[in-house]
Amino acid sequence: MTKGRLEAFSDGVLAIIITIMVLELKVPHEPKFEALLPLWPVLLSYLLSFVYLGIYWNNHHHLLHAAQHVDGRVLWANLHLLFWLSLLPFVTAWMGETGFQGVPVLAYGLDLLLAAVAYFILVRALIARHGDASTLARAIGSDFKGRLSMALYAVAVAASLIDPRVSLALYVVVAVLWLVPDRRIERTLGT
Repeated sequence: MTKGRLEAFSDGVLAIIITIMVLELKVPHEPKFEALLPLWPVLLSYLLSFVYLGIYWNNHHHLLHAAQHVDGRVLWANLHLLFWLSLLPFVTAWMGETGFQGVPVLAYGLDLLLAAVAYFILVRALIARHGDASTLARAIGSDFKGRLSMALYAVAVAASLIDPRVSLALYVVVAVLWLVPDRRIERTLGT
């Protein structure tokens, strides 16, 4: 099976997710800068989630660029990833509108963790499709950054009920780790 439809579908879903998130932003009714101040948690949570979606889109693009073919297992693994990413607008809005309270911050982190696990599963499904000696498998390597991210999300989820600020800081740390696109695939493919 070729990968074109998978890429197009995934790009479309991610575009819809971003659109849903931006539609959740409510415009203040007063034409003053001060009217934006109460919205800072909503805007900050939107910014963080927008960065995360950009990171996933970018790395998904690189991952599929290295893949030659997909199969049913890859299609389902990709759909699994898109499911968790599709919940991001909900947990983003909940976290922002409640001013970063513990339970919404926990839910946000749990969604990020499950999206990371789903991405890991997608990578493994693609490697299984292409083989352990494939260019893709060599490019991914041990996936230290992916495993570290999942560990940091798990710590952040646990910390959210004690101090949500620690969790938020860890979510930002993971985003910064991935902000620069993953160059492993580019280096391996020589692109």
